[in-house]
Amino acid sequence: MSNKTRMSWTRNVLYNEKLGWALWFGLSLFAALQAIGLHEINNFLVYRHVYVHLIQQVNLYLPYPQEHYDVNLYGPLFGLVIAPFSWLPVNMGSVLWVLFNVSFLLFAIYQLPIHRKWKAALVVLCAHELMNASSWLQINALICGCLLLGFAYVQKEKEGHALFFIMAATFIKLLGGVGFAFFLFSSKPFRFFVWAVVWSCVFFVLPLLVVSFPYLVQSYKDWYVAILAKHEKNDSLTAPNVLYQNVSVLGMLRRIFYLPKMNDIFILLPAFAAFLSQFFPVKHYKDLRYRHYILCSVLLSTVIFNSSSESPTYIIAMPGLCLWYLLQPKTKTVNIFFAVVFFMTTFLYSDLLTPWFREHVAKPYSIKAFPSFVVWVVILVQIHKKQFLKARNSPSAG
Repeated sequence: MSNKTRMSWTRNVLYNEKLGWALWFGLSLFAALQAIGLHEINNFLVYRHVYVHLIQQVNLYLPYPQEHYDVNLYGPLFGLVIAPFSWLPVNMGSVLWVLFNVSFLLFAIYQLPIHRKWKAALVVLCAHELMNASSWLQINALICGCLLLGFAYVQKEKEGHALFFIMAATFIKLLGGVGFAFFLFSSKPFRFFVWAVVWSCVFFVLPLLVVSFPYLVQSYKDWYVAILAKHEKNDSLTAPNVLYQNVSVLGMLRRIFYLPKMNDIFILLPAFAAFLSQFFPVKHYKDLRYRHYILCSVLLSTVIFNSSSESPTYIIAMPGLCLWYLLQPKTKTVNIFFAVVFFMTTFLYSDLLTPWFREHVAKPYSIKAFPSFVVWVVILVQIHKKQFLKARNSPSAG
């Protein structure tokens, strides 16, 4: 590709804000309508009944086969989040729920301290993965948005705003707690801690607007039990719908080498140590390029080392993967590498690689985790070699 052709492509496609917004909303709306047409909205049925069961003060984490064919795994706070969509007719609620998620994530991307044209590029590049998530009517776009806003508001020294989103994500889905990694970037760490306590207290008791205190305490206990049961199911190689579960490095290793009794701790401990090692360059904490590298690492590691990850969870990882690419000085090698990992992540389950490959290779062996893992390792190496100092400048200028 010539320089002139490449410049034309980036200007007319990659940085095309109108195209990005059209893809962002158009693909996700199409996915939602298709799910409704195929009667594949079970996740939304699970969600809307969280509110119903909350106000009925019954166990939020039991199977209710007369209503849906799965179990809720989100905190009591989620019942209040989903409430407005539970009051609507099912199909209307489904569509508006998807549009709410995609709009929230779009808002979060536009709060990041990067060039406006980079924001447009993230929208273009992530639109297809967002469609994948939207087709499942899942909440992962909302969780990703909360993490991005947590990072963005720390950069703006608005710890109260940052912790609102980080703690909200945590009380909805525990993986939101990874947002505490941004604590080290706060210029006012004590205020960060205070706001964490304040919002924790608020979100813990907020369901008391509609339930009793004993029921709320019991619900948190039930949530803990449900999460333990979920992790046990994720480790199984024979459970129902096993091909849709544990789309992570853990699942990939367990399935490729057939290790049904593998102890995840032997993977998670080295991974956690490697993740912490990225914070060794203390003198660079104020460097926005370094902070962006950490953001990419957080988004990727949250998914690839999480046994609860599914294919639609990768909408959390994809902005990290794409932001890493935008930060790189562009070379032919970088462009080819990114094209491969991008294609093998967002199009892995598509017919472009044939249905046979999807059903016999990609799903059975959790291959979707591999490209993101490779990028995470590259980020790890680049941080230790201080290569983030060569990253392209990314101020918040429009």
